[in-house]
Amino acid sequence: MSNLPPLNTETIQAILDDKIDDATVNQLLWHCLGYRYDSSTSQWDTSQVAPEWQDEYPQPPNFIESRPATVKLTRSIPAENKQMLKEKLGFKGYKIGEFVPRQTRRATAANWFLSYLQQTNGRIE
Repeated sequence: MSNLPPLNTETIQAILDDKIDDATVNQLLWHCLGYRYDSSTSQWDTSQVAPEWQDEYPQPPNFIESRPATVKLTRSIPAENKQMLKEKLGFKGYKIGEFVPRQTRRATAANWFLSYLQQTNGRIE
């Protein structure tokens, strides 16, 4: 996972614009949540993963394909950060009839990343 793009507003916008593939979005989420793949043991190291994620997801979930994992991701965003896509990126949402669950899950990931940046850095770049 060393070839991940930097986590910044450009990357988050690229996620919304579907310019970054689903696998990379998942890998970014896994990295931020603390999942690390140990190639020497061919297993996931979850020692840096919060217990509430470790217990339910000992293996990192595919957030783009899994509604339950995305719901958990949504619920982990503090209330004051729920509208960050609109506030920070001017995201107006998708038009009815023009979006699919995959896009909604990518938007959830993007909002989670904004919240993560705010919580870890105290600012969004």
